[in-house]
Amino acid sequence: MDVDLALAKLKKLGSKKNREGMARYGIVSRNVLGVSVATIRKIAKENGRDHDLALRLWETDVYEARMLAAFVADPELVTPALMDRWARDFDNWAICDTICFHLFDKTPHALKKVKVWSKRKQEFVKRAAFALLASVALHDKKLDNALLLDCLPLVEAAAEDDRNFVKKGVSWALRGIGKRRGCKEAAIEVARRLAASEERAERWIGKDALRELTR
Repeated sequence: MDVDLALAKLKKLGSKKNREGMARYGIVSRNVLGVSVATIRKIAKENGRDHDLALRLWETDVYEARMLAAFVADPELVTPALMDRWARDFDNWAICDTICFHLFDKTPHALKKVKVWSKRKQEFVKRAAFALLASVALHDKKLDNALLLDCLPLVEAAAEDDRNFVKKGVSWALRGIGKRRGCKEAAIEVARRLAASEERAERWIGKDALRELTR
């Protein structure tokens, strides 16, 4: 499949109803066609991995094309520079989380980017740090727990950020680490400190994580 054919197919499958539904869930981007994720994944499965296609899809600046790129890109060919470049383009939580959950977490650069992006000011780059951390905690079963525990100070430091998509990403990462065998107690300890904070964002993240980790 070439990029023009992919775009034509996506445009044909888009709908106003889907666009309106996506907007209600905060999925807002410059160029949205209104194609469901399930449909995008079906196209990706039919096509298979094609990293060159993924690169061209991303350059179209079309939301659904970029979502498709997440599923056809080859994680072995994803470089740190590409991760930075794509992260700078994130403009909503859905593209951020999909790229992190289905592509970036499969690269050997994931935790390095968590540490760098967690200090960035851009809302969706900073969210990407914690969406990526949560994804790695969930998916990389062979990862040494010590590497995840080393990221808890990053979680705690970012918990003061009251921006909606950042604090939800931070909570997701804390809960993700806490679900790992051998990490739960340390994550709960951080969550309890945050829950007792006088800062609104920290308190929300702490309580949100505790609800899931202690039930």
